Amino acid sequence: MTKEISTVVKVRFSDCDPIGHLNNVKYLEYMLNAREDHVEEFYGFTYEEYTRKTGCTWITIQNEIAYLQEVRYNSRVVISSKTIEIQDRISKVEILMKSEDGTKIFAVLWITVIYFNMKTRKSEVQPPETIQLFNKYLVNLEQKDFQSRVEFLRHQNKSLKS
Repeated sequence: MTKEISTVVKVRFSDCDPIGHLNNVKYLEYMLNAREDHVEEFYGFTYEEYTRKTGCTWITIQNEIAYLQEVRYNSRVVISSKTIEIQDRISKVEILMKSEDGTKIFAVLWITVIYFNMKTRKSEVQPPETIQLFNKYLVNLEQKDFQSRVEFLRHQNKSLKS
């Protein structure tokens, strides 16, 4: 079973700054859009369907992003996502933007979300079936904090240049 889901995306000129680099805000848009597609394709639901059915959704409470290398317009990148932590109320996802061949990491994003009941407007415990579904795709990273993960990925990129 594939636990890290990937999509290939073309970087558009209109999403770049005047010197042809992907705008920092656009990294987030590309990565979040890819994750939404991954959830639909591999987990079998959209966030909208899930919220309509359960009355609950996931609310982002923290984003951590590191830009490791520039991305130029007209390039094709691979955006992958994986669940890296699941607790009763909180889950964490890692999204990577990589070169098309998958060797270079351009950016890493960790998103922490809380399970949220739209009617009560409060956090609540995720249902066992939801936790079970995400546990099937859980990836256990060696690096347990964001800064350690960033340093690991930077080192991995540097070793490619050697």
